[in-house]
Amino acid sequence: MEKPQSPISVPQKTAPVDPPEASPKPYKKSFVTTLMEAATLRSPSFKEDTYFVSHLKSSEKKALQEFKDKLAASHGSDDEPTMWGIPLRCGSDKADVILLKFLRARDFRVLDSLHMLEKCLAWRKEFGADSITEEDLGFKELEGVVAYMQGYDREGHPVCYNAYGVFRDKDMYERIFGDEEKLKKFLRWRVQVLERGINLLHFKPGGVNSLIQITDLKDMPKRELRVASNQILSLFQDNYPEMVARKIFINVPWYFSVLYSMFSPFLTQRTKSKFVISREGNAAETLYKFIRPEDVPMQYGGLSRPSDLQNGPPKTASEFTVKGGEKVNIQIEGIEAGATITWDLAVGGWDLDYSAEFIPNAENSYTIAVEKPRKMSPSEEAIHNSFTSREAGEMVLSVDNTASRRKKVAAYRYIVRKSPIV
Repeated sequence: MEKPQSPISVPQKTAPVDPPEASPKPYKKSFVTTLMEAATLRSPSFKEDTYFVSHLKSSEKKALQEFKDKLAASHGSDDEPTMWGIPLRCGSDKADVILLKFLRARDFRVLDSLHMLEKCLAWRKEFGADSITEEDLGFKELEGVVAYMQGYDREGHPVCYNAYGVFRDKDMYERIFGDEEKLKKFLRWRVQVLERGINLLHFKPGGVNSLIQITDLKDMPKRELRVASNQILSLFQDNYPEMVARKIFINVPWYFSVLYSMFSPFLTQRTKSKFVISREGNAAETLYKFIRPEDVPMQYGGLSRPSDLQNGPPKTASEFTVKGGEKVNIQIEGIEAGATITWDLAVGGWDLDYSAEFIPNAENSYTIAVEKPRKMSPSEEAIHNSFTSREAGEMVLSVDNTASRRKKVAAYRYIVRKSPIV
């Protein structure tokens, strides 16, 4: 019995096969490339705490119990401290998760952890953090653009995206950060986004207890946003310990890598292990490692459109790689007469040719050029199209990377709806 063939085929490869070892010229790395590689983290990936008390070291268990005792002693019987709706003195697994976050942030120094927790409780009360998710702060134009929760990573962590490039526009900047009151309102909105993400966490041992944070540095006006960035960073560090499992920076300019290589020696190994740095043009390649393509926003080389979020879980995409010098054909067979096929296709960084054609099964029929070959620019978003066939046949989506030597990540998905019977 023959094995079913893969819908992806590689009909031609025009890049030269590997030449004899002596023929290539030595490759010299540019100064910028060297800096980028130096800034790329080679430390082990961050290993998130399980929050099982049984997994703690004996010294950590002792610190947790001491922390609980001191917290109980500092609050009266009618003063129950809570965070995210969880009583902290009840001894529950959920309470342990929160307390362990504060302990981990202060290297299990109990008094320092208690001081941090008490300051956080006072701030949450003064700031009104417990009810902030329901407030209308009037930032509709920033939702889904500047800071927003969208989808989950491959391990189930909620993902928070941050992109501040829109503030290069002076009018927009003045509207949001023009005075101290506007800045305070923006900070409140930014906390609101984070609180909504935290509401998606499990707060239980072995569960999902932290977020993934993705920051797009493209066109970010670093000088103008310095005050806002510092205040956001301070707020989050002081009041949301161990809430981020991984920080992914995309579209990173070369000078950021220089800065990182300078301050990297002063960061702890634990902090550095959370960082992933991806230079400009590599967003999709980086994000696909952690997030499925159907959950990656279209502007970053994924298949997720805002309208998808209203229709339940997205349809799973198939991932593939387009090597340099390759032309890849995706063959979708078994399309019946009158059926409608709808497809999505994304290639990270595009910069190649794309086409789509329908090939009827009947020998005397002609191939239909559904989408003629065209050059896709690096910044283009995912293809989304549909075609209704008049006869049975197959759809072939072609991705032609023969003019490039660079490998690219890609993904596609499709659905075929049969013609309704009249």
